[in-house]
Amino acid sequence: MSQQYGQPSPQRPNNTMAIISLISSILGLTLLPTIGSVIGLITGYMARGQIRESGGREGGEGLAKAGIILGWIGVGLAVLGICLAILIWAGVLGTGIGLGFCSELTPR
Repeated sequence: MSQQYGQPSPQRPNNTMAIISLISSILGLTLLPTIGSVIGLITGYMARGQIRESGGREGGEGLAKAGIILGWIGVGLAVLGICLAILIWAGVLGTGIGLGFCSELTPR
Protein backbone atom coordinates (compact mmCIF):
# COMPACT_ATOMS: atom_id res chain seq x y z
CA MET A 1 0.00 0.00 0.00
CA SER A 2 1.58 3.29 -1.06
CA GLN A 3 1.40 6.52 0.88
CA GLN A 4 -0.49 9.27 -0.90
CA TYR A 5 0.30 12.95 -0.65
CA GLY A 6 -1.60 14.71 2.14
CA GLN A 7 -2.31 11.62 4.21
CA PRO A 8 -0.61 11.38 7.58
CA SER A 9 1.90 8.61 8.03
CA PRO A 10 0.83 5.80 10.35
CA GLN A 11 1.84 6.45 13.93
CA ARG A 12 4.43 4.09 15.39
CA PRO A 13 3.43 2.75 18.80
CA ASN A 14 5.50 3.99 21.71
CA ASN A 15 7.63 1.49 23.53
CA THR A 16 6.02 0.53 26.84
CA MET A 17 9.34 0.62 28.68
CA ALA A 18 9.88 4.21 27.51
CA ILE A 19 6.55 5.24 29.01
CA ILE A 20 7.37 3.41 32.25
CA SER A 21 10.76 5.13 32.32
CA LEU A 22 9.28 8.60 32.05
CA ILE A 23 6.56 7.95 34.64
CA SER A 24 8.90 6.37 37.19
CA SER A 25 11.49 9.13 36.74
CA ILE A 26 8.83 11.76 37.40
CA LEU A 27 7.79 9.79 40.48
CA GLY A 28 11.47 9.69 41.46
CA LEU A 29 11.45 13.47 41.65
CA THR A 30 8.18 13.62 43.57
CA LEU A 31 6.67 10.68 45.46
CA LEU A 32 9.35 7.95 45.29
CA PRO A 33 12.72 9.67 45.66
CA THR A 34 15.74 7.72 44.43
CA ILE A 35 13.86 4.44 43.86
CA GLY A 36 11.73 5.91 41.09
CA SER A 37 14.79 7.56 39.54
CA VAL A 38 16.76 4.31 39.49
CA ILE A 39 13.81 2.44 37.98
CA GLY A 40 13.48 5.22 35.41
CA LEU A 41 17.15 4.89 34.46
CA ILE A 42 17.02 1.12 34.11
CA THR A 43 13.83 1.07 32.07
CA GLY A 44 14.97 4.05 29.98
CA TYR A 45 18.15 2.31 28.87
CA MET A 46 16.20 -0.90 28.24
CA ALA A 47 13.67 1.02 26.15
CA ARG A 48 16.38 2.64 24.03
CA GLY A 49 17.82 -0.77 23.28
CA GLN A 50 14.42 -2.20 22.38
CA ILE A 51 13.60 0.76 20.14
CA ARG A 52 16.89 0.40 18.27
CA GLU A 53 16.37 -3.34 17.84
CA SER A 54 12.83 -2.81 16.51
CA GLY A 55 14.13 -1.35 13.28
CA GLY A 56 11.73 1.58 13.27
CA ARG A 57 8.58 -0.33 14.25
CA GLU A 58 8.50 1.26 17.72
CA GLY A 59 8.72 4.88 18.75
CA GLY A 60 9.33 6.57 22.07
CA GLU A 61 13.00 7.45 21.84
CA GLY A 62 12.21 10.90 23.22
CA LEU A 63 10.23 9.45 26.12
CA ALA A 64 13.10 7.12 26.97
CA LYS A 65 15.63 9.95 26.75
CA ALA A 66 13.48 12.18 28.98
CA GLY A 67 13.17 9.33 31.50
CA ILE A 68 16.93 8.86 31.52
CA ILE A 69 17.63 12.58 31.95
CA LEU A 70 15.09 12.95 34.77
CA GLY A 71 16.41 9.75 36.34
CA TRP A 72 19.97 11.11 36.43
CA ILE A 73 18.70 14.41 37.86
CA GLY A 74 16.92 12.48 40.62
CA VAL A 75 20.01 10.39 41.39
CA GLY A 76 22.16 13.54 41.44
CA LEU A 77 19.79 15.26 43.85
CA ALA A 78 19.80 12.16 46.05
CA VAL A 79 23.61 12.13 46.15
CA LEU A 80 23.67 15.84 47.02
CA GLY A 81 21.11 15.22 49.76
CA ILE A 82 23.14 12.37 51.21
CA CYS A 83 26.32 14.49 51.19
CA LEU A 84 24.48 17.34 52.89
CA ALA A 85 23.04 14.96 55.50
CA ILE A 86 26.52 13.57 56.22
CA LEU A 87 27.93 17.08 56.64
CA ILE A 88 25.12 18.04 58.99
CA TRP A 89 25.46 14.77 60.94
CA ALA A 90 29.21 15.28 61.25
CA GLY A 91 28.55 18.71 62.70
CA VAL A 92 30.40 20.60 60.00
CA LEU A 93 27.41 22.72 59.01
CA GLY A 94 25.51 22.80 62.29
CA THR A 95 28.16 23.85 64.81
CA GLY A 96 30.16 26.38 62.84
CA ILE A 97 33.22 24.15 62.55
CA GLY A 98 33.22 24.49 58.76
CA LEU A 99 33.65 28.12 57.67
CA GLY A 100 34.15 29.38 61.21
CA PHE A 101 37.13 27.07 61.62
CA CYS A 102 38.71 28.45 58.44
CA SER A 103 38.30 32.03 59.66
CA GLU A 104 40.28 31.16 62.82
CA LEU A 105 43.26 30.16 60.69
CA THR A 106 43.90 33.72 59.50
CA PRO A 107 46.89 35.50 61.06
CA ARG A 108 46.10 38.03 63.78
